[in-house]
Amino acid sequence: MNAITPNRGGLSVGYVTDLGPVEAGAVLYLRLWFAGPGAQAQVRDDFAASLGPIHGPRALQSFEALCDLCARHGRRPFLRHGVACKCLGADEACFANFVGYASDGEREDALLMATMIVRPDMAAMLVGLAQEFGFALKRIARATPRTHPTPATLH
Repeated sequence: MNAITPNRGGLSVGYVTDLGPVEAGAVLYLRLWFAGPGAQAQVRDDFAASLGPIHGPRALQSFEALCDLCARHGRRPFLRHGVACKCLGADEACFANFVGYASDGEREDALLMATMIVRPDMAAMLVGLAQEFGFALKRIARATPRTHPTPATLH
C-alpha cells in the first residue's frame, strides 16, 4: 500500500534539547509564532530585547516572511508540537536543520532541505530568509548563557 501517513511530519524524532542553540531557537520561535498573537508578541519582545531596536525588527521581518512563505507555499501542512513540548517532530527537525545549514552558509544543503518544506520555485527565497533568521539566532545564542552542555558524542 502506498498511502502516506498524513501525520508523519509530527512524529517524534528526538528532543529539542538534543539540538544546538540555533536549531533549538528555530524550533522554539516556529512553535511560538504559530501559537497565536500572544506568543507572537513574545517573539517580537525577545528579538527586540536580544538584538536591539535596529536588528530586532529586521530579524523579525525575515522570520515573519519565512513563516508566511512556509504557510502559503508549503508542500503540505507543517506539523508542530506544543510550545512547551520536549519532543522534536519530524517537520520541526527538518526546519531546524534547514535553518542551521542556511546560517552556516551551506547553501546547497539548505536549498535541498527547502524543497522538502516549500514548492521548488520558492526554495531559493526561503533559503535567503532562513539565513537572515539563522544569523539572528546566532547573535541571540552568543548573548544567552547555555543551560545544558553540548554532547561530546552523537548516538
